[in-house]
Amino acid sequence: MQTQAADQHVESLQALPSVWRDLHAELDKRIVGQDEVIDQLLAAMFCRGHALLIGVPGLAKTLLVRTLADVAELQFARVQFTPDMMPSDITGTEVVEEDPATGQRNFRFVPGPVFTQLLLADEINRTPPKTQAALLEAMQEHAVTAAGERRALTEPFFVLATQNPIEQEGTYPLPEAQLDRFMFSLNVDYPAFGEEVDVLQRTTTDEQAMLSKVLTADQIIAIQAAVRQISVPDSVAQRIVKIVTATRPGDNGTVGVAQKYVRWGAGPRASQYLALAGKAFAALDGRYNVSHEDVLRAVEPVLRHRVLLNYHAEADNRTVESVIEELVQAVR
Repeated sequence: MQTQAADQHVESLQALPSVWRDLHAELDKRIVGQDEVIDQLLAAMFCRGHALLIGVPGLAKTLLVRTLADVAELQFARVQFTPDMMPSDITGTEVVEEDPATGQRNFRFVPGPVFTQLLLADEINRTPPKTQAALLEAMQEHAVTAAGERRALTEPFFVLATQNPIEQEGTYPLPEAQLDRFMFSLNVDYPAFGEEVDVLQRTTTDEQAMLSKVLTADQIIAIQAAVRQISVPDSVAQRIVKIVTATRPGDNGTVGVAQKYVRWGAGPRASQYLALAGKAFAALDGRYNVSHEDVLRAVEPVLRHRVLLNYHAEADNRTVESVIEELVQAVR
C-alpha cells in the first residue's frame, strides 16, 4: 500500500511542471502580466494554503481568482464583504420550516458561501473584524461550527481574499490572528505601460477568451499530498528558522535591523509556510529536494504580513520589504 502511494506521489510530481504551464497558459488568456503573482497563487493552492491579494481596485484581482476557478473543476463561491455583513452571512444560518402535513416546525441549516472549495473573499477588509473572524475556523480547521454542530468543508478548500490598501477610506485592518492564517500576502502592482495597452485592447471588445479545464479537485488533492513528500535538507531547514527568528526583537537570533525597526516578528507558522513554499517551487522545477533559492523566492510573500514595523521604521521611511531584505542578507 505504501509503495502504491509513493508511486502516485511520484506520478503527481512528474506531472506538476506541465500542469503548472497549462494553468499559466489558460490564466494568461484573461490576465495580462502578473506572472510572479500567479506562480505564488498556484504555489499556495498546491500547499493547502490561503492567499491574500493586496492592491488598489481595478487590477484584476477578482478576475484572476475567478479565472482560476474556471480552469480548475472546483466549486466556487464569492463573498463581497460590506460593512453591514454578519458572520452568519458567511457560515450559514438556521431557518424555521413548517411541515404542511403535520404543522410541526423544525430547524433547517442553510449553508453559507464558505461551504465551497474555492472561496473568493472580495474586499475582505471592507467588513468589521467580527465578521472577518468568521473565516478563522474555516481557514484553519477546514470546518465550521454553526448552530451548535461542527460541519466539515469539502476538500480541497482554500480562501483567496482580496484587500484594498488600508490607507483607503472604509477599510478595517485584518486582525493579526487572521493575517497569520494566510500563507502568502501578494502585492498586485499596476501593470507596465505595454501591459496596460494590452489590457485596454482586450477588454474593450465583446470577444471573450475561451478557457479549457486543466485539472480536477482530485488532481489538486493528489498534488498537495505529493508536494509534502519533498524533503527539506537540514541546512535549508536551519536557514529557514534563522530567517524567521531574525525577525523577532529580543530573540537570540535577532539582527540589528529587527531590534531597531520591528515591533512584532513572525511566528513558527512562517517557518512552516517557507518550507512548504520551497517544496512547491522545487516541484515546479522537477526537483525532489528544496534549495536555498526556493526558500528565498517565498520569503517576502510569507513574511510581509507577519512582520510589524514600529514608529522608527515609519520615521525613517522604511518599508517592510526593505527590512525583510536586510534581515535575509544578515542571515546569509
